[in-house]
Amino acid sequence: MRLLTSLFAMMAMVGVEAQPSSELPRLVVNILVDQLRTDYMEAFATLYSDGGFKRLMDEARYYNDAQSPFRGADRASASACVSTGAIPYDNGIPALSWLSRKTLQPVFCVDDAQYAGHRTVEKTSASALLTTTLSDELKIATGQKSVVYSIAPEREMAVLLAGHAADGAFWINDQTGAWCGSSCYGDYPYWAASFDRDDPLSSRVKKLSWEPVYNGGLQSFHYFQSVTDAATLDFKHRFEGDRRFRLFKTSGMCNEEVQNFVDQCLKSSYIGRDHIPDILNIGLYAGNYDHQNVVKYPSEIQDTYVRLDRVLAHIFELAEHLIGKERVLFVVSSTGYADNPADDIDFAKLHIPSGTFSMSRASMLLNMYLGASFGQAQWIEGTHNCQFYLNHKLIEQKQLKLADVLARAEECLSQMAGVRDVYTSQRLSLGVWSKGLDRIRAGWNINCSGDILIEVNPGWKIVNENLTEYVNGGEAYLSFPLFFMAGNVVKARLTEPVSMAAIAPTLARCLRIRAPNGSTAAPLVLQ
Repeated sequence: MRLLTSLFAMMAMVGVEAQPSSELPRLVVNILVDQLRTDYMEAFATLYSDGGFKRLMDEARYYNDAQSPFRGADRASASACVSTGAIPYDNGIPALSWLSRKTLQPVFCVDDAQYAGHRTVEKTSASALLTTTLSDELKIATGQKSVVYSIAPEREMAVLLAGHAADGAFWINDQTGAWCGSSCYGDYPYWAASFDRDDPLSSRVKKLSWEPVYNGGLQSFHYFQSVTDAATLDFKHRFEGDRRFRLFKTSGMCNEEVQNFVDQCLKSSYIGRDHIPDILNIGLYAGNYDHQNVVKYPSEIQDTYVRLDRVLAHIFELAEHLIGKERVLFVVSSTGYADNPADDIDFAKLHIPSGTFSMSRASMLLNMYLGASFGQAQWIEGTHNCQFYLNHKLIEQKQLKLADVLARAEECLSQMAGVRDVYTSQRLSLGVWSKGLDRIRAGWNINCSGDILIEVNPGWKIVNENLTEYVNGGEAYLSFPLFFMAGNVVKARLTEPVSMAAIAPTLARCLRIRAPNGSTAAPLVLQ
């Protein structure tokens, strides 16, 4: 009996040892699509091929209700959250830009005078990013043997997805149309330098014409109520003038240019070819043409999704062909969505509550109010987006308590027309009392955000005349998709809400490395 028991035990141990552990992916392809929406993606399904969105919805682990954990996400803050798993409060990237306390001028989130650009005058790094990224952690775990590249139309997406220790981040230059990079990642790779030699975008852009991918337009399908007849389905855009490359980057054709550069990277850099895991971050675009309201360009957004579907299918097929279907893990997510209001709609005529809140006028009135309380002086150093920056040096010189000045400022701003709520740095720093305030606090950072944030009523618009910028009031609920696709990922369609902050720790678990040092979200279960 004892002999029989021992034999069974030995057989069980052999069985356990014989079971192969889940193989590490040789390449993680992390695709972040700016402005991708779940409802649009699913609505245009009849226009797709079998290898892009349809394949993701059929074969991937599909979360159809992914959300941002903080208020006011934009392309920069969302990219940073995806790569770090941390909110702006911790990772240091609350927006595309903020006001410098030293110069009182806007600072772009990835500007860094220490690092010259490759094929660009822009000086760039991820130095403002205060935490590690998934790419950084992989570099640390493999003794810098992993290869990490990041490719996107926009500079901030490429750099913030790449992190601090990548081998390269590449984006399309707004002035020249050339693919460029930063010296903070070392020398410009040979495979990237050879891409533009034969047929650069600068020589092609004036000849390009963006028209519907289907001949004769999309007469067989339209989703938007603003499409009234077949004639409105056709369109034709040329890219000319000083803004030609910026316009190109908001067109459906931009993703095809990114695809071509990704092809060059996959074929010529040998990324993903050895047993050490690598990461390829890719940024794509699914927003409106020229950042306009979808009412103005309904057919363009449909065509953008059709072209994006084809680009995804191509990237999936090429990566699996070169590296192996069982060795690639694909992740597709979104920065979230922010629609610009249609400027030609008369809301007053429709009896819809609306208005404009002028930051310049509010700053002047607030300065007068604080002057009446504490003495005439320049109490407001500047404004940016929906934020006011106080003169801290003056407050210190007058030996005032910052809390007293903030209380007076809050008292003044709360009485102004259109203001829904006022959030001071003290209120955001001390604690959280509600889910709404939690999300606002998560999107604020003590090092670069203003001392006072205002929120206007839905339908109102915040205008900053000095910086020619505006912010919409209100925040309608919109979800975006999140996909994980690989041979060992269990396919499913899941409807429970998930946070974009969970992407980095989930991928870290798949790679068997430490999650980025600012991430707090639990990893998602993929198997």
